[in-house]
Amino acid sequence: MDKSLHDFIKPGIVQFMIYPECMGGAGPVLESIRSLAEDPFFEALEITSITNPDVRRAVVDICEQARVELIFGAQPILLGGGLDVNNIDEEKRSAAVTAVKGGIDLAHEMGIQSVALLSGTVCDDFEEGKQRLIASLKDLCAYAKPHGIDIVLETFDTLSFGKNCLIGPTKDAVEVSEAVRQEFPSFGFMLDLSHLPLIGESSRDAITEAGDHLVHIHIGNCAMDDPDHPAYGDNHPRFGAPGTRNDVPELTEFLRVLLDTGYLNENERKVVSFEVKPMPGEEAGAILAGSKRALLDAWRNI
Repeated sequence: MDKSLHDFIKPGIVQFMIYPECMGGAGPVLESIRSLAEDPFFEALEITSITNPDVRRAVVDICEQARVELIFGAQPILLGGGLDVNNIDEEKRSAAVTAVKGGIDLAHEMGIQSVALLSGTVCDDFEEGKQRLIASLKDLCAYAKPHGIDIVLETFDTLSFGKNCLIGPTKDAVEVSEAVRQEFPSFGFMLDLSHLPLIGESSRDAITEAGDHLVHIHIGNCAMDDPDHPAYGDNHPRFGAPGTRNDVPELTEFLRVLLDTGYLNENERKVVSFEVKPMPGEEAGAILAGSKRALLDAWRNI
């Protein structure tokens, strides 16, 4: 590709994954966000709950000064709390929805306009589980709409050694999105390159099937061949780590299909966020540098 990456993409980073010690809402939140915001490569940061209101205000100020867009991820709220938005137990399903609404409140406070979440776990009756998920998503969309916030569902794997989520394959995500969009047209879902090997889908099949329901992108890697691998399952190791599935060739193909389908274009630059996590003994700064180099290599290969 002879045109600049930044002509098509707003590069982003999932802050709470590259700095997993921040996933619970504390830790070096401000320091890590300041460091990322000061990096001119990044134009978007994906954050999650931040416990301290003073830190939340400081994060907003820093990102406004740095001209960085903030996106909210409610995935840690659900995963950390063992919560399930398609739980068969109505009280537990309601508790999960309420927890995500708390995330929407934080997003509104911080001026964020997009909140992402994941479905609950695989259940015995898929159709009933899907209807419970749709009901939860409609509830969340209705809650978020007055604040100008869009709800985004991230697709995950259905594997016992991964996240074991109801959604799941892209065709199922499309069915859910079609149902929610009957009332909330701005709803859509997210594809993550990290998850495609775990789901068993190619980039071309997943992106093509997603069509205009695709509204957000993550890029990363996974390990699924050796149960003893330190990143086995859905743990977002760096690109090209030994024993993993995605490196520059897979990233190149993923980007190529996003361009072929028109998702990436020069008329409306879209956020494409790294979701990478240091393995034991690795350093966040080195992983960040390697991720940027992998993306730039992939772009040159298109």
